[in-house]
Amino acid sequence: MDARTYPAKETPKSRRTRARILDAAMRLFADVGYHAATNAMIADAANLTRGAMLYHFASREELVEAAVTYIEVERARLFEQAASAPAAPGVDASEHAIDAYWALLHEIPFVAFAELETAARTEPMLRIRLAAAQSAFDRAQVGDRFLALAQAGEDPRFQTSRDLGRFLLEGLAKGAMTYDEPARKERLLTVVKRAVRVLNRKGDVQELWPD
Repeated sequence: MDARTYPAKETPKSRRTRARILDAAMRLFADVGYHAATNAMIADAANLTRGAMLYHFASREELVEAAVTYIEVERARLFEQAASAPAAPGVDASEHAIDAYWALLHEIPFVAFAELETAARTEPMLRIRLAAAQSAFDRAQVGDRFLALAQAGEDPRFQTSRDLGRFLLEGLAKGAMTYDEPARKERLLTVVKRAVRVLNRKGDVQELWPD
């Protein structure tokens, strides 16, 4: 069910309240984590009583299911915005795509979803509810839109370049560096860009390390 589509008996006010709850849940998942963001904390962040929130979501499972869909809608919206912004003149399309995705990974919906993926490793209910959203995002958003953003083809080599860039960036975003963080991240991003360009056979880049 789309997070913006509710039973006909519900009023516009009720839909707005549900959206406020789901937005609060998304932000708290990103800020304090899935397990720490209790239903009571989410209700408080949405300026509702616990009982009022139960009217809209009778269980944790209902809230999580709707929150996953809400977060996915927000991720897709941000991805569409990024994909609609072409690279500036003279900027390589694949490097632009990497910079765009790196920026997206630090937006609240992406941080919240990454937190849910981490929590799902030990939370069967969450893992089941995430499965469809993960598949849809992998194929429709990162798959098709990232390829378009990078102006890459669809054969296995281009798909591999996309996957290499994507998963390295996602891992880097989740990684905890303990020293010299800005410089280390900058060097890694440079190498990711060069690796993608090598796979895409773009320009005269042949080495991963820039001399």
